[in-house]
Amino acid sequence: MLRRLPLVFALVAAPALALAQDDGDWSAGRAPANLDGVGRITVQAGYRLTSNGTLYDAWYGAKGPGNGLERAPESSGGPFGVASFAYAVSDLVEVGIDLFGTAQNLRLSEPGADGTVSRKVSTVSYGALLGLRFQGVLDIGPQGLVPFAGVLTGPTVVSSTREGSSLKENVTQAWVGSLGATLRLSAEWGITAEYRLMFLRGPVESPDAAKWPGPFSFSHGGSWFGLGVTYTFPPNPSRPMASF
Repeated sequence: MLRRLPLVFALVAAPALALAQDDGDWSAGRAPANLDGVGRITVQAGYRLTSNGTLYDAWYGAKGPGNGLERAPESSGGPFGVASFAYAVSDLVEVGIDLFGTAQNLRLSEPGADGTVSRKVSTVSYGALLGLRFQGVLDIGPQGLVPFAGVLTGPTVVSSTREGSSLKENVTQAWVGSLGATLRLSAEWGITAEYRLMFLRGPVESPDAAKWPGPFSFSHGGSWFGLGVTYTFPPNPSRPMASF
């Protein structure tokens, strides 16, 4: 029996030694190839390319206030910011919450007392998105490249203020498709680039609801191009052998 003790000790100690080796890799500044249990915070800024052709067609159409008037210059999009808080529930699947905000100024022509008037429409949207992403690790760069693709959705506040009028606000559901990658520069830090395809619309007030009932709505969706910084937290696995 005594001769078997070294073998029993080795079998019991092997998992604890493997975990210690994994911790040593992280503490030595080497990011793990297995993403299970890894958390991250990513902060991004970028530009949103958004077409508002649907709004302009309705506004300047036969039943719109801008019918027959010269079109005001169109805006192609606006800036945005995103903060992501995510946790990998397995090596391939990550869940997270994204907080975002974006703004844009539009201009619309309408009849005025002295002829055509071009009014500014300030638009804002912000919300929280619950997301599911699929990811992996490629042996590219200093500490590996983590590509990901996912789907996000969540409640969003969308508002617009037509110059000289009151705020018009709505709460709706945003839908997002995401594709991106994080280049890991160290075990903790990385650079993230992400493309999002967003579906999101908000209301625009009519200058005279009796004459032009609408409805008129703007888009805050379209193509979102973001670049940011990611901070990664090491996994914290349970250590049932630690008591030994």
